[in-house]
Amino acid sequence: MPLEHLWAGWRSAYVGGAGQHGPGDEGCVFCRILASDDTDEARRVLWRGTQAVAMLNAFPYSTGHLMVMPLRHVGELEELTAEEAQEVWAAVTEGVVALKSAFRPDGINVGANLGRSAGAGVPGHFHVHVLPRWSGDTNFMTTVADTRVLPESMGDTWDKVTSAWPPAGR
Repeated sequence: MPLEHLWAGWRSAYVGGAGQHGPGDEGCVFCRILASDDTDEARRVLWRGTQAVAMLNAFPYSTGHLMVMPLRHVGELEELTAEEAQEVWAAVTEGVVALKSAFRPDGINVGANLGRSAGAGVPGHFHVHVLPRWSGDTNFMTTVADTRVLPESMGDTWDKVTSAWPPAGR
């Protein structure tokens, strides 16, 4: 049985340009999102600290898939300052708490892809993925149609996760 593909032309701009940027942050999709004049809701920014930020993944593997990253454009884990690392990892923990509260998943994946060959879609801006998972959440659409089906809109997901995000200094 041949693998069928559904057309998703709206992804072409992301796939074609997400990781293509020079040494600065001008071409970084994350830096462009964070620098835009849109509201945090429109940018899907869930939480903002002094050194780090959390936002929903625009192309999620599961409902609630979020990313935590330093505000500064830095590509390597080892290049984070101690303050950035502390705030990034604290925000990862807060993201796990928020996802567990908002969605009651069976499990959570936490991971970082370091370098393009390791799977990083935006290798120039370090980020950590936090994904809620459910037993049986890989269904026939992913297997047969190479497509993911999400049960709610990004706006609804943003509302749920920001409402569940732990208060500062908990």
